[in-house]
Amino acid sequence: MLINLFAILFFVALVAALVLFNLARSQREETGLPINARVVYSDTGAWEKVEKPLFSRRYALAGKPDYLVEDKGAIIPVEVKPNRVAPSPRESDVMQLMAYGLLIEETIGQGQAVPKYGLLKYRDAVFQVDFTDELRVEVIDLMNAMRSDAGRKDVERSHEQARRCAACGYRSECEQMLE
Repeated sequence: MLINLFAILFFVALVAALVLFNLARSQREETGLPINARVVYSDTGAWEKVEKPLFSRRYALAGKPDYLVEDKGAIIPVEVKPNRVAPSPRESDVMQLMAYGLLIEETIGQGQAVPKYGLLKYRDAVFQVDFTDELRVEVIDLMNAMRSDAGRKDVERSHEQARRCAACGYRSECEQMLE
């Protein structure tokens, strides 16, 4: 009788473990992360504060990706935008993710190539952004343009998004604001 009780308890525990394992796997798949990837860096505050950002002297660039995951020896940056809903990734988010790819190349990759891709996690979707040579050139050109504008007194603003313009802290002083 005691053996039957242990067998029943063992069976119940086994079923519970399988249910929890499948639930965890399902939640992991929803994140969009590779199934066997291991998180090696986090700047979300969920674990511990990351003391220093990644830094590249070559590109005069610093940044803190939300996550870096290792998948089959490759380091993949993950940027999380939990409040963003869009049918495709925003260009600014793609540029940010590619910049993280450059940082990984120099600081973590130890001379290896830029990761092949990065992941953008929006509220309702995960986008894989392939790191192409064209994208690399585009982000480097963008950083150079930003540096050349940094010393200028009057820089044209981007007013493609009326909502961002309306919420801008410089709106009251801006001569280019949207009506």
